[in-house]
Amino acid sequence: MAGSRNNRSPDPLIDALCAALVRHAVRASRIAVGLSGGRDSVALLHALGQLREAFGFQLSALHVHHGLSHNADGWADFCARLCGAMAVPFKCSRVTVDRASGQGIEAAARAARYAAFAALDVEWIALAHHRGDQAETVLHNLLRGAGQRGLSAMPGARSLSRGGAARLMRPLLGVPRPVVDDYVRRHALEWVDDESNLDRDCTRNWLRNDILPALAQRFPAAESALARTAMLAAEAEALLDALAREDFAAAAPAGRLRIDALRRLAAPRARNLLRFVVREAGVAAPDAARLGELQRQLNVIERDTHFRFDFAPLQLRCFAGELHVLANPIALETAPNGDLRVPWAGEAHLDWLSGKVRFENAIGSGFAADRIAGGECHLAPRRGGESIRPDARRPRRSLKHWYQELGVPPWQRQARPILWCGDTVVWVAGLGIDVAFQCGDGEAGWVPHWVPQD
Repeated sequence: MAGSRNNRSPDPLIDALCAALVRHAVRASRIAVGLSGGRDSVALLHALGQLREAFGFQLSALHVHHGLSHNADGWADFCARLCGAMAVPFKCSRVTVDRASGQGIEAAARAARYAAFAALDVEWIALAHHRGDQAETVLHNLLRGAGQRGLSAMPGARSLSRGGAARLMRPLLGVPRPVVDDYVRRHALEWVDDESNLDRDCTRNWLRNDILPALAQRFPAAESALARTAMLAAEAEALLDALAREDFAAAAPAGRLRIDALRRLAAPRARNLLRFVVREAGVAAPDAARLGELQRQLNVIERDTHFRFDFAPLQLRCFAGELHVLANPIALETAPNGDLRVPWAGEAHLDWLSGKVRFENAIGSGFAADRIAGGECHLAPRRGGESIRPDARRPRRSLKHWYQELGVPPWQRQARPILWCGDTVVWVAGLGIDVAFQCGDGEAGWVPHWVPQD
């Protein structure tokens, strides 16, 4: 059996690959190799091809065509021929790299590539990063001033996307670069070279081609030392993450972080918790300066405040002593001062900001159809000063009063639709229908439902 101690291959690359496959329990799963056509990915594809029968997994390959080089078509053709010779199902995904994203060509290409990976119907995406790549990443992140998460560099395995089934694995992450070179030589494998790898203007290329070789002359074990740093940093980051989860459970009993509980924590521990809250929202944590400013402001604000902290694409707000993390603040801020006006003339539904308002026919419930007959009905946000009496047993109150009583945060109030008939409020989402328009028994009416987008 491939993973047995008594049947170990004399090939160190195959040994490392077997250990990773056993560790990740890949038997009977579907594995797709991210195949660039370069030396490392060709070696990984070939080695996995040797092991697919023993481990019982289905092997395929995906080549992402970025269209950034005049050689891109040739690389795709090479990968197709290689997979044909190895009897490996092949797919080429052509992507468009957003050059205007502001994150640089390399990062934009990576984002497009990973989106293509996420679209595959497989359990695992296998990438060919080795120990040299890990050392390069640690050094790169260190020079950028990264913290523990950055120094932990690339994980051996992780989820490809939030909520997605596919996982990413790097089974050669502990394999030295010379071992990959030796494997390719012994098996007489062909590969293609990406000319952009020689461009020293790219920091990673400069580190790979100039700095790491110079370090190795003075420190022969530099690559393994940097990789070991990544492993130790990953362990420390896991402990910090576990601590943040414990702190969040204690400081956010209702699912939102309480500011008073945050303030009781030691400053480093509080920052660790804030990083966790931002990451759980699916966004990379802010840098140290930005995080420090967020912490400073949270330490001085009052309980009820207009506090707002923008960190694209998130927006952080505070209400009733709790921190709210808004994933789509633009939709909530649309149409201030009542400028938005959506006419309604009996349609089954109307689009409203990032959601919808549905109208259902009813008898004896909702607002009476005859009481709006002839009136000009429309949806609009609050303008200020509106009032409503949704319950005949209670007095008429301002919307502000009702919202405060229900604990609706100020920034959400503007997004709630109001149905008007002329200049009169008929219905307010979340509050109800004014008694002047409510249906009596047997009357035909409409029941409105606001369906905000999650």
